[in-house]
Amino acid sequence: MFQDRNEKLFYRILCEHVKELLPIVYTPTVGLACQNFGYIYRNPKGLYITINDNSISKIHHILSNWPEKDIRAIVVTDGERILGLGDLGCYGIGIPVGKLSLYVALGGVQPQWCLPVLLDVGTNNEDLLHDPFYIGLRRKRVRGAEYDKLIDNFFLACRKRFGQQVLVQFEDFANQNAYRTASVAVAGLLACWKYTGKPLAEGKFIFLGAGTASMGIAELCVAEMVAEGLTKEQAYDRIFLMDVNGLITKRRQNLEDLHKPYAKDLPETKSLLEVVKKVKPWGLIGCSTARGAFTEEIVREMASINEHPIIFALSNPTNKAECTAEEAYRWTDGKVLFASGSPFPNVEYNGKIFKPGQGNNAYIFPGVGLGAILFNVRHIDDETFLIAAHEVANNVTDKDFKLGRLYPRISRIRELSVKIAIAVGEHAYEKGMASLYPKPNDIERFVRSQIYQTTYDEIINVTYEWPTHDMKHGFPVPVARRESVEE
Repeated sequence: MFQDRNEKLFYRILCEHVKELLPIVYTPTVGLACQNFGYIYRNPKGLYITINDNSISKIHHILSNWPEKDIRAIVVTDGERILGLGDLGCYGIGIPVGKLSLYVALGGVQPQWCLPVLLDVGTNNEDLLHDPFYIGLRRKRVRGAEYDKLIDNFFLACRKRFGQQVLVQFEDFANQNAYRTASVAVAGLLACWKYTGKPLAEGKFIFLGAGTASMGIAELCVAEMVAEGLTKEQAYDRIFLMDVNGLITKRRQNLEDLHKPYAKDLPETKSLLEVVKKVKPWGLIGCSTARGAFTEEIVREMASINEHPIIFALSNPTNKAECTAEEAYRWTDGKVLFASGSPFPNVEYNGKIFKPGQGNNAYIFPGVGLGAILFNVRHIDDETFLIAAHEVANNVTDKDFKLGRLYPRISRIRELSVKIAIAVGEHAYEKGMASLYPKPNDIERFVRSQIYQTTYDEIINVTYEWPTHDMKHGFPVPVARRESVEE
């Protein structure tokens, strides 16, 4: 593997060609790699901790086998919900490996600080259980108290081995925290504010889909609206949720707790078009995986209500998006502010080229992770992700807007991550969550000094003229005059 043979050159190429290589290093190619992980011949990457190692001492012993002692970032998965592919068990190790590669390439985190971990508690995937090349435990997935104990012991062992400042990111568990995706979605909405001049607190939004992704975005939208001056109740009133059963209203039976603040005192309906006509929202945010849910009639209705309708088709992969970029631009006569969860090709409409933006959480997590690692942040709160969203939106240029982008160019993510890390550090010190003391006098200079460099240090001494180059202005070095023996 190229990464094993020359790590610095690997990251140099990845940094310089991130737009072309990001889909290979991470989604969607990483999903295919995970599905076939047992057939890939490669050097070991990461650590495996099984349910049979369920004690602090055993887990600590396994962690001690890792050659690096100064570990500051751990990405861990149990392989139960790998991307949209389901339970891949031990084959899911590709996710922590790929995620940490992006920490290095896009965030500038030192590669020796990173550790991928897989918790092997079995798998419910029958194909893998009968696969002779499967590398994990051949048993059904463990749940309940025994599983919870493994998680607790893992945390305690990590703290014992690497210290309490180590950052642990859970990835692709069954119930994942959706705030990184939420942050990049809100960043797109903030970019819309920057373009139209209308703050989020003045608009209404309809969410199609009410799962973890939608709820994460909705909660962060509420936080932003509150920051803009609304009360929580006023912010909840501006967000409308729809799921497979239609609009979430107060009349619905067995309403889930997380949906209750958003429930509306309106008649129940399953028609998105009807809700759009009734609510007159600024934007539609799709996380439903219902292909074609944003129909031509609905999108044209949005265009009749708004000068620049906001259409976010965030469902992955592309074949599950609520509408395509081409449809959104065509049905709104090119007026739409569009973002998607998966990349779409450029769209040509009325002689103009549009380059639709992708709401990739790679804009968010490398910078947040870098800031958390460098400043030893004890707790990453929701406000941290909101700050990251503002940084992303602030870095969208007029040139980006002219091309239809709501996010900065992918090639600028590394510099964007530095700015996010600086903002995270300032926020952490302000809130008392940073434990790096004394506080650096110049936070930006400190962050840039810690960034992983993909260039080789100079090993040949630099030549210079002496004494000319040693002279200070106004204080010339006197030239020595050698007298001959005869004199």
